[in-house]
Parts: sequence; C-alpha cells; structure tokens
Amino acid sequence: MTSMVAKESWTARESFYAGEPLSVVGIGLDDETWRFLGLFADSSALIRMRTKITAADADTIAEQVGEPAPDICILDFDRNHRAAAALAERIRSTLSGTAIFAISSQSQPNHILEAMRCGCSEYLVRPVDRNQLASAIMRIGARRQEKTRQNRAQLLAFMGAKGGCGVTTLVTQLGALLASSLSRSVLLLDLHPDFGDAALYLRLTKTKYHFFELLENADRMDADFLDSFLIRHSSGLELIPAPEGTVAARDGIPPGALDRTLGFLRGRYELVLADLPPSLNDENLAIIRDCDQLYLIAVAEVSAVRNVVRQLRYLAAQGVPREKVRVVINRHDKRNVVSDDQIEKVIEQRIFWRVPNEYPQVVKTIHEGDPIAQLNSSDVTLSLQAWAEEIGIKPGEEPKKKKESRGFLGLWSK
Repeated sequence: MTSMVAKESWTARESFYAGEPLSVVGIGLDDETWRFLGLFADSSALIRMRTKITAADADTIAEQVGEPAPDICILDFDRNHRAAAALAERIRSTLSGTAIFAISSQSQPNHILEAMRCGCSEYLVRPVDRNQLASAIMRIGARRQEKTRQNRAQLLAFMGAKGGCGVTTLVTQLGALLASSLSRSVLLLDLHPDFGDAALYLRLTKTKYHFFELLENADRMDADFLDSFLIRHSSGLELIPAPEGTVAARDGIPPGALDRTLGFLRGRYELVLADLPPSLNDENLAIIRDCDQLYLIAVAEVSAVRNVVRQLRYLAAQGVPREKVRVVINRHDKRNVVSDDQIEKVIEQRIFWRVPNEYPQVVKTIHEGDPIAQLNSSDVTLSLQAWAEEIGIKPGEEPKKKKESRGFLGLWSK
C-alpha cells in the first residue's frame, strides 16, 4: 500500500509539473483500465483523455487516432500480444511524435524487452500504480518540453509610444508578409483588452473567444482547445483576436497562466507577434520581459518622442535590457518637423526602422484587408517587406542589408 508520504510527494511533483496536459488515446483497453485513466486525468494536470479505440487497424491507425496526433497511445498487450506489437511498430513509423505505452499483466523481462523493441517507451504492469503512471508521463512531458525549448518561437512585441502610432497596422501587415512571402508559421496575438482592431484590419470575422479567455482556461490548453480560438487569414497568418468590447475584470486569470500560455504557443509557431496596448501594466511588462524583441512604435511628434524616452527609462528601471528595445518611426518623412537626428539624440539610441508616410496606400490596405495584395507597389510595402525579411531570416540564411535613410536636420532641444 502506498504510504501517505509517498502519495503527498507524488501529488506535489504532479502539481509542480508546468507543462500542458498530454493528450492520450487508449487502444484495446478494458473498461476498468479506461476508468482508472479517466479518474487519474480528472485528479491530475498531467494528461487529458481523448478517445478510446476498441478495435485498431494497423493500416489505418493514423486515421483512427485523428488529428493532431496524440502525445501518448496506451496500448493493451494482453488481448493479442502479437497484434499489439505489430500495431506499436506501425504507430512508431507513422506517428513519430507519439509515445507508446504498453500495458500488460505480464511482468517477465522478455515481455518488457519485446515491447520496447517494437517501439514502446514505457511498460505499465497491471494493476497500474498511480505513481508508476505519473512517472512515465512526466518523463514524456519533460522530453517534449526540452524539444519545445529547442524549437521555441521568437516572441516579438509591438507597442506604441501613444495611441494612434499605427501599431496594429504595422503588426498585421508584417505578420501577413512573414506568413506569405517568407513562408513562416506566424501567430498574431491582439492583446488589447478594449476594442482591439487586428481582426478588422485583416477583414476577419472575430470568434466569440479572445486571448483573455484563453488565459482563464490555461489549464485546458491543448492543440484542439487552441484551435477554437484561432482565426486564419488568406496569407497563412493566424490570429487570436481581442475582445469585441472590453474586458471589465481579469481577476479570474490563474497565477502563471500567462507564462504557460505563451510557452505553449511558442512551441507551435516559428514567430509569435504580440500587439500590445500602449500601457506598462503588469501583463504587458511580463510579455516584454519574456519577448525576444520589443518594437516601440512612434511618430515624429514631440509627445510621442517624449513618451518613448519615458518608456525606455521605465523599462531600464525594470531590468529590461536596452538592446531588446528597438525604436521604429512610423509615417516617416524627411520633412518632419522633428528630425531623425533630434529623435536619436533624445532617445540615446539609433532609430531601428523607418516606415514611409503613405497614408492613402495604408488606408487602402486596411480597407481591403489584404496586406500582401499591393506588394512591391508602394514604398511603405517595400519597407515592410524588407523589415519582414530581417525578422524572418532562418538560421543559416544570409540577411539582406536594409537601406538606411538618416535625417540631417538640427539637434533636439528639450
């Protein structure tokens, strides 16, 4: 009998596990084992039961388990040992990302070795012990987390110096260009709690779900659940929209939900773009700390540049490295009253990018909801294409040198 100390120890380890629940498909399992797994799933954050396959066919097993492929297949070896071994080999060859657990009442070494040879990574002996099952699942989860870290998406945050700097316009067009022209898997998060416009600018019909609801349900996170929040643009860009109106209260978001959600999303895309409201609240600051790059979007106006200075000082005080923050001037024109040299002097760093001022072209792009339709037909689109190429260069590719346009007017006077 498992001691209370051991039980409490395993409960603590399970609650400490920070990964998303692993999806499980049972194959050929008896009702008693399936009920045990269901009770385990209900009392633990480790797994989520997906489906039970009574009669599996090796030739069609991929279709039977469905899309996306499960994280774990638990396969009964007692009913027909030879058929189970053949099925395990087929799962290993067709569903390379799926772990296979053998379950059997036989504990002899030769049975265990045979199961391992045909592709099973774990061998569970009936009656299944909760601790043994938890340990096996956590080993699979740890390996997956390590793989996720190795394939972790870039998280790029975009925030305006103030409202009206064109952040949503830029991030939607960059996202569409990255997805279409550079063939990257890109997710855009509209994190405005009040009246976000990313879906509108892409001419997409919003779902009834939004990002803050995703945070509230972070404990339910898996690929199927995420899919219900996504809307897709013709460019290939995927979006989790903002609320239709406003989020009055967000006290229900569980602790750690933001970290878990971002970690999950970064494991499934090459690039995650976050459209942040112009605020330095706790949620924005958490995203800025986690992101690979923060783009501060400003326009060549005194109020916007002053806010950039304030933002840079605040972020520095919060321990955000200065090299993580890049300043972008939107609606740039060499004839602006506030020059590039003046801006660079007061912000004490170089302007990273300048997006030309072509208001009619931008309005047309927003109206049509297709950021890539006017590709190569305007200076603003060419600028955004070059910016997208700089962001989207894959390891081993040679980045293209961007053209710099420096202001040359007088110095800034505070």
